[in-house]
Amino acid sequence: MVVRIVTDSTADIPSQVAKELGIVVVPLSIHFGDRALRDGIDISPEEFYGRLVAAQRLPTTSQPSAGAMLEVYHQLLPKADAILSVHISAKLSGTYNSACQAQQMLGQADRLHVVDSGKASMALGLVVMAAARAAREGAGVQDVLAVVQEAMEETDLYFLLDTLEYLEKGGRIGKAQAFLGSLLSIKPLLGLKEGEIHPLERPRSRKKGLDRLVELARERAPLREAAVMHTTTPADAEMLAGRLAALVPRGKLVVTQVGGVIGTHVGPGAIGIALRRATTS
Repeated sequence: MVVRIVTDSTADIPSQVAKELGIVVVPLSIHFGDRALRDGIDISPEEFYGRLVAAQRLPTTSQPSAGAMLEVYHQLLPKADAILSVHISAKLSGTYNSACQAQQMLGQADRLHVVDSGKASMALGLVVMAAARAAREGAGVQDVLAVVQEAMEETDLYFLLDTLEYLEKGGRIGKAQAFLGSLLSIKPLLGLKEGEIHPLERPRSRKKGLDRLVELARERAPLREAAVMHTTTPADAEMLAGRLAALVPRGKLVVTQVGGVIGTHVGPGAIGIALRRATTS
């Protein structure tokens, strides 16, 4: 059985990994003024952060249209038995709703399955990668859906930000608004729970925040796989990956730069980890 896996650009999956696993990535859009740029296609992460820092007005983001999603599905269906489309939390983006609208327009619910992952960035990415590996091994769509459900339950996301400014202005701050008005020296540590951003802790320095990310990973070990994501600090990301390496099986740790859509909301200097726990019986 051929099952194709679709996700969106907020998954932050490295392009080479997506290509190797046959994952189709539908881009969201970033708007600088009147110009819309497709995330990861019309603008790279490096270009995006250069423009973000220099911009007088923060960019905005938008989900792909139902028509854009439908076009992707039409392209894939002739050579697939089923499509599994797994997307960013519906509480953070309208992308899942666009996919559902496209599903209704297509009228083939038995061949197109749409999932709200409740995740974002590489937490979504790890779920999608697990699905793609199962599909590549020939699993049927129901079995791949079971893999997705398991991976969703096992995967956590944590981000250390330099500032809450971008989340607040982008309207995605969620329950992290409890941190607003904190001392400027505090670097907010946030998590994703039930599809929404939640405040965790307020480390008083970046170093303490990075140390806490490592502690969170250790607390959740053993791990099946993990990812380190950054917006503008590759050296910090590599350092953090080095500290996490002993907790993750060889070859199961990904380091990636966050794309422009997620970057619009977390801002420069953000760094995070996605952890997929090994379920113990």
